[in-house]
Amino acid sequence: MAGEARYLDPAIVARLGTIDLKARTIVEGFLTGLHRSPYKGFSVEFAEYRQYLPGDDLATLDWKVYARSDRHFVKKYEEETNLTCHLLLDVSGSMGYGSGPITKLQYGSYLSGALAYLMNRQRDAFGLIAFDDRIASLVPASARTGHLRAVLLALERLKIGAGTNVAKPLRDLAAAVRKRGLVVLVSDLLDDPQSVLDGLKHFRYRGTDVVVFHVIDPYELTFPFERSARFRDIETAQEVMAVPSTVRQDYVDRMQARIAHYKRELGLAGIDYCLLDTSQPLELGLMAYLMTRRRVL
Repeated sequence: MAGEARYLDPAIVARLGTIDLKARTIVEGFLTGLHRSPYKGFSVEFAEYRQYLPGDDLATLDWKVYARSDRHFVKKYEEETNLTCHLLLDVSGSMGYGSGPITKLQYGSYLSGALAYLMNRQRDAFGLIAFDDRIASLVPASARTGHLRAVLLALERLKIGAGTNVAKPLRDLAAAVRKRGLVVLVSDLLDDPQSVLDGLKHFRYRGTDVVVFHVIDPYELTFPFERSARFRDIETAQEVMAVPSTVRQDYVDRMQARIAHYKRELGLAGIDYCLLDTSQPLELGLMAYLMTRRRVL
């Protein structure tokens, strides 16, 4: 989306009321932006259509889509379009941090709700798993009527958890997932990187596609603090005294190195990675998801 597209500020989303209203507003605004986008042929329609290939029955061509996109598409069969997606949302203590109007957990919840709403529109099966150092909440994947409400209600009721152990719930779910589909992880990834990577690779070994949304607060990226202060770990309660001006560059370098490490290693494993700071529009996450789905289908 570019030009005339209007993104919703996450702080505005936070004031919309129920998670149902938030999700609906984000997705409908996003889809409106896609249809107005100057990039012809890229819209949510690709979830239900594929490009014409030599040998396809000409009777299956959709001329309405051609008129809008100037490209030839055919309607996909039901088994080609439907997807089973597992939404994994980190609710560990570190996700409770927020330097601005919303925390990382709120941002992750809004994104997860919007993804669920979008999947429901596309008639996909989807479920939700919230975790900290264990699975805290589980809504099994389904495409039945009323399932969206169950997922949104679970998101509405989420509480901040304890310590982080991303790897364990990833291993547990990888062992339970039988049908090839898509796993979406929403987390700040503040855990041992190798354990996280090993957990995500379990899905790839089983043929499951994975997309990771790395949710970070902008203060965690820039460390803009000025005064000497005692910094406290949200999960372990450990404290350290620091003068920001003397540690800032080292901190930023380490954070950027960690992000680069995740991006590189996940890419090598065939896993999509998207960094989102909580001041960015949630629509960017939806775009990343749709681009992943485009490849999956």
